[in-house]
Amino acid sequence: TAKIPFRLKQNQALLTFEDEEVAQRLTKKGKHTVNLDNNTVDVRVVPVPLEMGLRFELHVAISGRKINVSNIPELPIPDDWMRDKLELNFYKTQQGGGGEIEDVTYARESGTAVITFLTPGASSNFGGSPQYPFFADGRCYKLSVSSHADLQLKKCQPYWGVSKKTVLLKGIQEVEEDEESIQDMIEIHFQKPSNGGGEIEEIKYVSKGAAHVCFEE
Repeated sequence: TAKIPFRLKQNQALLTFEDEEVAQRLTKKGKHTVNLDNNTVDVRVVPVPLEMGLRFELHVAISGRKINVSNIPELPIPDDWMRDKLELNFYKTQQGGGGEIEDVTYARESGTAVITFLTPGASSNFGGSPQYPFFADGRCYKLSVSSHADLQLKKCQPYWGVSKKTVLLKGIQEVEEDEESIQDMIEIHFQKPSNGGGEIEEIKYVSKGAAHVCFEE
């Protein structure tokens, strides 16, 4: 379900009707006269414009050939030497390594690396322990090892439009009554068939500041 944000400004209201024909009828008329706290005010009913967004599917696959390595110590050696040490260390099958390595991507700034093995399924050798010994500079370090996920975005589709069942009320004048009372008066007016209204599912009125709401598509 896509969630579409909308910003409701001061002295505005959102009304969601059970029947979308009611919303369209009120929007078509446009100007409506409403009695608020014994004051007659003119408000405008307009469609709710929904912001443009993007709908997509995210597919996650755990790689059988790659692993993520972190907590790599920063040693006073060039990056290519560090890549060689990582390759030698994770190649050794007698220590539970994955065998022949196709590529090592090393990032000194974050102390991380992605190691790609030549044999499919080699990454499963590291599933039993989140730590792996790393021998360098005469010491044994403990590196953190985790599965590598390949992410793919599919079925990307833009969406936009207007809400069919919800309308926006503009131009609601400030009166002495509190926000809840004004909201009740608005709801009473627009649920009456004699005013062109109908059954209301939801209503939100903002007298001060602003509010953020989400529409579900």
